[in-house]
Formats: sequence, structure tokens, C-alpha cells
Amino acid sequence: MLRHARSHDYAWLIKRWKVAAKAAGLKMAVFAEADSYSVYWLESRNVKPELPRIYLSAGIHGDESAATEALLLWAQNYPEVLQKLNLILFPCMNPWGLTHNKRSDEGGCDLNRCYRNGGESPVIRSQMHLLAGKEFDAALCLHEDYDAHGVYLYEIAKERPYLGEKIISAMSRHIPVESRSSVDGNRAKAGVIRRKVPPKLLEMWPEAFALHFMHSLRTLTIETPSEFGIDQRVAAHVAAISEVVGSIS
Repeated sequence: MLRHARSHDYAWLIKRWKVAAKAAGLKMAVFAEADSYSVYWLESRNVKPELPRIYLSAGIHGDESAATEALLLWAQNYPEVLQKLNLILFPCMNPWGLTHNKRSDEGGCDLNRCYRNGGESPVIRSQMHLLAGKEFDAALCLHEDYDAHGVYLYEIAKERPYLGEKIISAMSRHIPVESRSSVDGNRAKAGVIRRKVPPKLLEMWPEAFALHFMHSLRTLTIETPSEFGIDQRVAAHVAAISEVVGSIS
């Protein structure tokens, strides 16, 4: 069982990631400095063109700690799976926010609204520089929602088959599916939200939009309800990651 306070300990998170990265054969390095914190990314050491290309990120909102814990737990539990992927992973995009249990960074910026026009945050600009020219079969952005009644996701796909329903089914073993038919003004059907996303849809792009427009064949934003227990939320996120990786592989 996880203690909620410990899940906001960024130094502890990174210490565990260094062990997990070694076990899974991933390179781990700092790509930005923000608010006195080092921000890390991980990448497969031996990129092989025939292997699935997967992007994973968590912790862009610091008050969504089940996402950062889940990404780590998945890596710890399945190191042999990570070795069979071309993987790029961002374990915590907002260390200050995680440490202080805040959505934004120290300057009050929502990093998940900073991706248009080359990145409007130094951290996001550095991340986008790393991603230049890279393409993914699937990209997952792990999130939580304090208004949610159950698990749900956004799916943006350039090609079929869709994965949303299978992911929700896997997550529903741990948390019920979101019951609302409308989430933040978007039509939801059994926990799945699909919509057309032209570049002008939002003035300030989230991470998922940048991935969709420039890098990924399918982009999924996974949401768990933050009022549920953290261990349930972690398990639901791990199930989502495993389902996507299994489907792409």
C-alpha cells in the first residue's frame, strides 16, 4: 500500500526510477532544470526499427500523484517488456508541483497548456527539442481528475483500430467507468471521449495535441478519479499502460 504523502516525494521517486531504469536497460538523463529541480527523461538504449515506438509521460500536473507512481510501478513490474520497446518516457514533468501537491509549476503555469508555438515554458521547450523528428505508434499521457466519478480517457487516432474501449475495460477491473455522458463539454460514451482536434480547437495546446499533430499515430490521455484510493488509481493506470503496450506489440 502506498502512503499518499510519500507519493509526493520527488527525490524518492527519482531514486526508485534510477534502479528501475538500470533493470530495464533504459538511459536516464536530465533534460531541464526547473524551480531548483532536475527534470528527467528515459529512453531505450538499443533502438530497433522493428519494435513498437511508445511515448509515456506523467506528473505534468503535480496534484496527480497516482500517475507518477503508476508509471514507475509498471516499469518495475515489467522490465522485460520495456526491453522490447522503443521507449521514450517522462516520469515527472512538474517536480515542484508534485512536491507541493499543486497542479501548476512554481510560477503558476499549467504546463499542460504550454505546447503551442514551440513551447511556452522552458521545460516544455526542452522536451519538444528532444522529441523533434521522433514518431510513435502510441503516446500515453497519464492524468487524474478530481471531478471524475470513474475512469475515462480521450483518444485521438490517425488510424484504426481504436484502443479506447479495451483500455477502459482493463481499467474497470480496478475502478468503475465514468458514468457521465458529458465530461468538460465533451461527449463521453462508456468512458471514452473521441473528438476531432483541428489545430485551432484550443488556443493553448495540451501535451496530447502536440503529440497528435507532430509525433504520434494515436494519442491517449488517461484519467482516474482522484477521490478514489491511490492504490486503486495506480492499478488502473498500470492496467491502461499494459493494455496499450500489449495491443501495439
